[in-house]
Amino acid sequence: MANHNIRTLLVANRGEIALRIMRTAQKMGIRCIAVYSEADHDAPFVRAADQSFPIGPAAASESYLRVDKILDTARQSGADAIHPGYGFLSENTQLAEACEREGIHFIGPPASAIAAMGSKSAAKALMEKAGVPLVPGYHGDEQSPEQFRQAAARIGYPLLIKASAGGGGKGMRVVRAAGELDDAVAAAQREAQASFGDPHLLLERYLETPRHVEVQVLFDHHGKGLYLFDRDCSVQRRHQKIIEEAPAPGIPDEVRQAMGEASVRCGEAIDYVGAGTVEFLYEPGGHFYFMEMNTRLQVEHPVTECITGLDLVEWQIRVAEGNALPWQQQDLGHSGHAMEARVYAEDPDNDFLPVTGTLYHLTEPSGLAGVRVDSGVRQGQAITPWYDPMLAKVIAFGDTRDQARQRLIEALQHYRAMGVTLNTAFVCRVLTHPDFAEGTLTTHFIEHHQTDLSRPDFTGQEKQQLSWLAWYQTNRTDTTEPGPWELADSYRLGGPARQHCELRVNGQDSLLWYSLQSGNQALLWSDSTQEPVPVRWEAAHTGDIRVTLPERRVTLAWASHGERLGVFADACHWEALVNHPEEQLAQTDSDGALKAPMHGRVTSVACKAGDKVTAGTTLAALEAMKMEHSLKAPADGTVTAVHCAEGDNVGSGDLLIEMETE
Repeated sequence: MANHNIRTLLVANRGEIALRIMRTAQKMGIRCIAVYSEADHDAPFVRAADQSFPIGPAAASESYLRVDKILDTARQSGADAIHPGYGFLSENTQLAEACEREGIHFIGPPASAIAAMGSKSAAKALMEKAGVPLVPGYHGDEQSPEQFRQAAARIGYPLLIKASAGGGGKGMRVVRAAGELDDAVAAAQREAQASFGDPHLLLERYLETPRHVEVQVLFDHHGKGLYLFDRDCSVQRRHQKIIEEAPAPGIPDEVRQAMGEASVRCGEAIDYVGAGTVEFLYEPGGHFYFMEMNTRLQVEHPVTECITGLDLVEWQIRVAEGNALPWQQQDLGHSGHAMEARVYAEDPDNDFLPVTGTLYHLTEPSGLAGVRVDSGVRQGQAITPWYDPMLAKVIAFGDTRDQARQRLIEALQHYRAMGVTLNTAFVCRVLTHPDFAEGTLTTHFIEHHQTDLSRPDFTGQEKQQLSWLAWYQTNRTDTTEPGPWELADSYRLGGPARQHCELRVNGQDSLLWYSLQSGNQALLWSDSTQEPVPVRWEAAHTGDIRVTLPERRVTLAWASHGERLGVFADACHWEALVNHPEEQLAQTDSDGALKAPMHGRVTSVACKAGDKVTAGTTLAALEAMKMEHSLKAPADGTVTAVHCAEGDNVGSGDLLIEMETE
């Protein structure tokens, strides 16, 4: 193949992978074209492109999955190459074939290689001929119930039913006894037909404690193939990865080499070109079995980049341009350890279901040693239900596995978003689990440790205390030690020794009393505590504060959006509402305008325009968090206007009553 420098690259994808591809391509002097749906019109990847084109509605089937629209845009923009990223059209033979017809470089393997690996059954037959180890199983075309019964008897139980054409756990069933087989096969066929339009199934021996280990390969147009070492991707939920690392821990060198060489044979068997990944199931004792080959760039490719120092997107492009790989296998090596966590907008407490919302606040870790963030979102962006809920990938690199692990934990504690639920706290619980720290991994890790991983990081009382402190820090006018006149504390001449506020955390309302002490400390009482709880804090160099609670130390940060308060405690985050009745007088302007001191509902209005009132007279009442608060005249005077009525819902700062004071 003759060399041809790519000048204009169309990125047929969205989100973080589109940005990641553009970052390398633009560094190489290549002009980048973005395509975007209506839902992504203002997304960061659209802003980063040299030119961008709309391609349809939010639904992927009408935009990102439309080969015709992608090609029309390539012609219109003058693109001489298309990079499909991962997902969407990355393993679509129609796009690869169309690029070949149009003379456009497809940044990926030829359509024939994609097709060869598109069917799990056909792929396993190819791998068997290439001498790649397979899990004992049945991959034949005969799909009758009797054939499955005979194959199952030969393979033995437990066994795994898989959809030949699919992935992501669709059409997958574990069968532990012969009496379960027929029903499980029928159900898997229905699901495979519904998900992939193909009911074809295969059977495999079910491995009880396997690991998911994969090998990165890279092939050029000149027949050379190399392996760039391995990754462990065992920690998964719903059969989808959430933590990946390289190299895979605890694998003997001779097994690592054998797995790499088997991966190269896999690529050679299908005349592969470009970057790809061969996935294996690995059993204790050094046995590994071919699972599938992904004919594209993987989500977790950054951990391989960290340990090898290679830019895989750069080499995808160079290979597509016709360049030969400049190394021999013995020239390649790796050093250090890397871990990646996928940051999802999902709720781990609700079966990891995706969540939607708006990123009212977003800060991602930066400036931390050995940390890289591949992000696809920005503050203010809406997270819609249309696409995968992954927002970003946080990658940490270190000299050792434990250093990488500790750096990743710290980085996730600095990933802070308000407006959507994230999985960061759950991922940190996995990273800190003793078995993970020791490298005792399995694809069933989350199920096996469900009790430990489901345990909440903070009690309800601790969330109250931290929410109050975040509110207090938000309302301080500066960070210096306040004097008696600047401090909104409990000191009142002849008044109470403590103040109270109302909290709503996770939909639960509670009262909390506080008394500020000298220095950065306070005593807190809540509904459930008769004795005061001491809380102390000090500034951290990052702008956060370090909080000492009775049982632990916590890094605390906060953000606000309107009346909503975002609380970030270590890797956890939640939203709180805080009402402070004692602040009502501060809401009365010098011109006699009374404003709502908090969000709530007006329960009564006891005045009308023209009424003469004396200081302290109740003019209206407001209900918030199941308690009623009186709004009183700050001085003698005349009511000039009333802007609320009984039953109105009002927000903090809304103008309710105007007075002319004497």
